[in-house]
Amino acid sequence: DTGVKAAMKRGDWHRTKDLLHLGREWIIDQVKKSGLRGRGGAGFPSGLKWSFMPKSSDGRPHYLVINADESEPGTCKDREIMRHEPQKLLEG
Repeated sequence: DTGVKAAMKRGDWHRTKDLLHLGREWIIDQVKKSGLRGRGGAGFPSGLKWSFMPKSSDGRPHYLVINADESEPGTCKDREIMRHEPQKLLEG
């Protein structure tokens, strides 16, 4: 089962609310400090990418698009995450 309830039973989303209460800027700063990079060929810094999301809302929804491109030779990682544990992609 790839739904939210099943993911929560497996421990996904544990303490996510606690992290969200620390705030957007704190979270982005921690990701930047970690040096986490994308898994694609360019290895773009994740914290920098996250900082591009709009900081304020005008009432319209905001979307983060994940393309999961697997055109690099020998990569078949993203489709397995999306197929079997999509909550990991959203939580990550």
